This record gives sequence, structure tokens and C-alpha cells, in this order.
Amino acid sequence: MSPSIFRGRQDLYIILRDLGLLVPVVGIMATISLIVPLTFGEHFALAPLGITAGISFALGALLYFPCRKAGEAELKHGMIIAAFGWLLVAALGSLPFVFTALSAEGGNASETLLYFRDPASAFFEAVSGYTGTGLTMAARADLLPKTLQWWRSFTEWIGGMGVIVLMLAILAGPRPGAARYSLYYAEARGEKIHPSVTSTLRTMWWIFLLYTFISVVALWGAGMPVWESINHAMTGISTGGFSVTDNSIASYNSVSIELVLIPIMLLGAISFAVHYEMIRGKGKVLWEDFQTRWFLAIALIGIAALTLENLLVIGGVSALRHSTFQLVSAITCTGFQSVDLSVWSSTGKLLLAAAMFIGGAAGSTAGGIKIMRMLILMKGVQWRFRKIVSPRRAIVPFRIGPSTIDESEVGQRLEDAALIAFLWLIFLGLGIVILLHTVSQEHTLSDVVFEVASAQGNVGLSVGITQPTMSLASKLTLCFNMWIGRLEIIPVMMLVRALFRGVQ
Repeated sequence: MSPSIFRGRQDLYIILRDLGLLVPVVGIMATISLIVPLTFGEHFALAPLGITAGISFALGALLYFPCRKAGEAELKHGMIIAAFGWLLVAALGSLPFVFTALSAEGGNASETLLYFRDPASAFFEAVSGYTGTGLTMAARADLLPKTLQWWRSFTEWIGGMGVIVLMLAILAGPRPGAARYSLYYAEARGEKIHPSVTSTLRTMWWIFLLYTFISVVALWGAGMPVWESINHAMTGISTGGFSVTDNSIASYNSVSIELVLIPIMLLGAISFAVHYEMIRGKGKVLWEDFQTRWFLAIALIGIAALTLENLLVIGGVSALRHSTFQLVSAITCTGFQSVDLSVWSSTGKLLLAAAMFIGGAAGSTAGGIKIMRMLILMKGVQWRFRKIVSPRRAIVPFRIGPSTIDESEVGQRLEDAALIAFLWLIFLGLGIVILLHTVSQEHTLSDVVFEVASAQGNVGLSVGITQPTMSLASKLTLCFNMWIGRLEIIPVMMLVRALFRGVQ
């Protein structure tokens, strides 16, 4: 057996060095967030944020400085840094929940807040936030202090773009393009708007900030209060789904707010490269781009199917309204809820689960296996049948939109897509089996499939299984599913392999 990662000194130094650059991101977030308790007079929340910032910066220095002269990260290092780094960031991100719950007294200590004295619940909330999932341990998010409402939204907003993306943008400093791309790619990102990763990062953040501002204004104009508009804009454009109300978007019962949120969620699930072309005045790209066209088409088909299913359950215009909103929320992996999904039929829940499995476009903030992988698999089946019926020496083109893939590359494309889809289903099944044995027997198989698919797809829709009183095993299982779903599995497998066989 090859030496463990802990015996490969140079590899270990590279990993520790870049983890040392990554964890201060939480400290920067906590420092920025100090303005919220100061603004709203929540002085009991100042110390928790300050302690979080101090621990994050100290840990970063402890990891970085002894290893700062290590070599540059390769893709194999980037995978491990991403997998372990996201757990480390989530652990640090849980500290404001725990410390605020411990420090709050009297009227500031609602029952919802007190649940976060349990480190497992706080860790769950942080994992859900940074992975952009939106499943929550907050029974009444509206009763949380404004500081924690902001922290939840902030973790989703940063997590939607990616903590490594932020680290590369502000902390990594000058480093070779190959090293930057290794870390960028390891966080389940591969799109490049510009040849330079640095230029790509700047453009992505500029687009993200612009859309967030537009979303805030649009939601406020639709009748949502300013504070709630800010939070829902952040969690909507990042396809995260955390809410600051007691019942997500259903609390408003507003058609106008839902109509504003639908395009916000769709924008979050479309590739940044497409947004860049749109901002440059090429509006036709929304339909000309192969992936975006199929994403919108599948969403429309899903809405039609779900509306037909719900006509008997909900009836009339309400069936179209809620089916449209919930299907968009599911396929964009946002997780906003406008209705109680626990009363929907098993078929309705499974249609939403299928949408969560597919997810949004590659290069977006959405989860799932991604539309492009689904299209490659579908085209692969068609291509294979054409190969079978064609003469042996015939050249059968493999087309993805306007592009024709060289036959020598087809196998690799199909292999990559099939591997992710296969592993996705394997871990989905594992989560379902564990949850069936650890949650209340009142929940049906379709409920459990829905909840695990929601966690692994980084969606956040719930039929009521996720709650602060659920067992530790259930919480950790869903945390695992959220983690592997956000990183698209391969980095997690690389981390496990490295622990036993080294980084070779």
C-alpha cells in the first residue's frame, strides 16, 4: 500500500498551505458581518462574530506560515483541498450559531435560537449554507436575531460562488495560472469566460454583485420589506433558498413576489458565460446556447407535467401557480417554498425529485448533476444506437449543439458524465437507506427519497423530515449528502483515497 497522505510531506505542506489561505475567508465574512449587530443593536452577537474571526485568522496563520514555501498545487491537491476545506469552513461557519445561542439571554433567546446550542445543529446549518442547500435547523427563522439571519444568507451567497473562488480572488495572491485553475476546477467549476482564471473570477463576481443588487430592488418593488429583500435576493441569486420568514415564501402568499423570484432563480441556474454574453448585448444567447435552451425547455415540460399532476390535488389556477414556482425552485436547486409539499402526491414529489437530480446549467450556482451531463448521456444513447446500425468503418458524428465532438473524445465525455451520474445515484441510495432507519416511521419512502435528493442536489425543499429534533445520524447523513453534492463527489473520493493511499 502506498504511503498515507500524512507521510507525503511535500504534498501535505501544499495542502496545509492552501487550507491556511482558505479558512481566513470565514474570518473576513465574520468581520464584515459585525456591521449587522451594530446596526440592529444586537450587542450580544458581537463577541461570537469576533471570536469566529479570531479563530479563523489564527488557524489560517498556523497552517499557512510554516508551509508557505511549499510547491504549487496540482489538480490532485486541489481536489483534496476542496473536499477537506469545505468541511473546515463549515465547522468555522458554525461558530457564530453556537456562540450566539450560548450568549443570548432573556428575550433574545428564542427556542429556535436555543437549538443552535447543539453543535450538530449549528454544523448542519453551516454546511447547508455554504453548499447552497437551504435545509435548515431553524424552526422559525423569523425569530432568529438579525445577525444570524444575515449570517445564514451570507454563507449561501458566498457558497453559491464558492469559498475557493473567493479565496482565489482576494487571498491567494500571485501564482501560476495552472495552480489557480487546479483549485478553481476542484471546486466543481470548469467554465472560463476569459482565457485567464483571474479575469474570469473578476467578471463572475461583477455579474453576481450586479444581479444581487437588481434582485434586491425588484423584490422591494414587489412589496417585500427591505431587510427581507436583501436576504432573499442573496439566497435567490445564489440558488440557496434560506429564508428569514417563518414559512419561506409561503409567508407572503404574494403572486407578485413569486413572479419576481422565478426569473431570479432561473438567472442563478444559468451559466455565467451566458450572462456575460447577455450583458454585452447578445440577448439571443439565451436561446442560442444549447445548454440554456434545453434547461428552459426541460423546465417548461416539468411545469406542465407537475401542473397536470396537481390539478386534482390543488385545483385550478393554484395548481399552475404553485407547480410553476416549485418546479423552478427544484430544477434551479434554490429551495424556496410557496406551499406545504408534505400534502402533495407521491408522484408530485418524485417529479420534483427528478428536477432536483437534473439541476441547473454547468457554470452556474445550481446543484444537481447538471443539464449538460444529462444531455451528454442522452446524446450518448442515441449515438450508440446509430453506431450499431451503421457500417463498421462509418464515422458517426457526436454533436452537442453546434459542436461536433471528435470520436476519440466521445468515450471520455460519456465516461465522465456516466461516472458522476452513477456515483450520484449510489450515494443517493445510501442516504435513503440510512434515513429510512433513522427518521420517524410516519414518513413514506417517497418522502425520504425527496429529502435526500433535496440535500444531495443542494436544493433545500423539505417535506418536514429536516428539523432540529432529528437524530444525530440523520443530521450527519444529510450533511454528507450536501457535501458530496456541492463538490460533485470526485473531490470527496479523492480525499478518502488520499487518506489510505496517499496523493500519488
